[in-house]
Amino acid sequence: MAAAPAMPATGWRANLVIYAALAANLGIAAAKFVAAAITASSSMLTEGVHSLVDTGNQGLLLYGQYRAKRLPDRDHPFGYGRELYFWAFIVAILIFGLGAGVSIYEGWRHIAAPEPLRDPLVNYVVLAIAFVLEGASWWVAMRAFAARKGDLGWWRAIRESKDPSGFIVLFEDSAALAGLAVAAAGVWASHHWGDPRIDGWASIAIGVILAVVAMLLARESKGLLIGERANLDMVARIRALLEAEPCITHVNHVRTIHTAPDRIFVAISADFADALPMGEAETLIERLEQRLKAQEPKLSSIYIRPEKREDAVDALAMG
Repeated sequence: MAAAPAMPATGWRANLVIYAALAANLGIAAAKFVAAAITASSSMLTEGVHSLVDTGNQGLLLYGQYRAKRLPDRDHPFGYGRELYFWAFIVAILIFGLGAGVSIYEGWRHIAAPEPLRDPLVNYVVLAIAFVLEGASWWVAMRAFAARKGDLGWWRAIRESKDPSGFIVLFEDSAALAGLAVAAAGVWASHHWGDPRIDGWASIAIGVILAVVAMLLARESKGLLIGERANLDMVARIRALLEAEPCITHVNHVRTIHTAPDRIFVAISADFADALPMGEAETLIERLEQRLKAQEPKLSSIYIRPEKREDAVDALAMG
């Protein structure tokens, strides 16, 4: 059985990946825009837009984390944790609409009305610096995600992750490195063969990369917004704890949903022994809730319903 992901860090260290990416992208965006203005490179301009969008995305993730920490109230009894998932979805839309859209449009415009590249040396210098900074940000994001995923494979860890900030930065930085490679190839090819349209095609290729990343992020964010279950290992541990209780004859179902990356609501239906008096059943439920919270600290809300096994099966069949 795969090991459970490690517990996330707390405080400013929990956002170290986002801060590193934000700082890198802000400086890189400014440098790319300057290089694009000097050399008239389409791919450098789109790379500047790409970095600027990424900078805004990191700001939105930090804002989403801040909003998600608000305490539960009368209108939102389970808290505001899932607001982070909303902002993660907005990030995916921005990558697609601004990043990919502007890149493809700028590339098409450069192909339709090509403008010869001037001295590409500035582009190469900026791209080299950007690659180092983006690579450092990617390394921080990769190390942080690797530490949290445990023994899970990379793709499964992304699918199982309930904290979008980690894998969004990893995806963004990976797309940024790929975009830099495409931009460098486009600048070189345009200058080498004297055809500025190649630089435009490189811009379109960067847009396609961003569109693919945006669709992947949108799919993952959509699942989190709709509501995803807890890790299957956790569900199995909850079921095992309940099945070990002598007064429970059968565990009908254990249904979970993430109300935040680190908060889970669980609804349990269990068949209690017929001879168990109501007062003792209430005491048993309280004791089970305490044991579950001690075993699984992420369980923020626990609902245990005594229900006959046959009634639970019938209700499930009707639903």
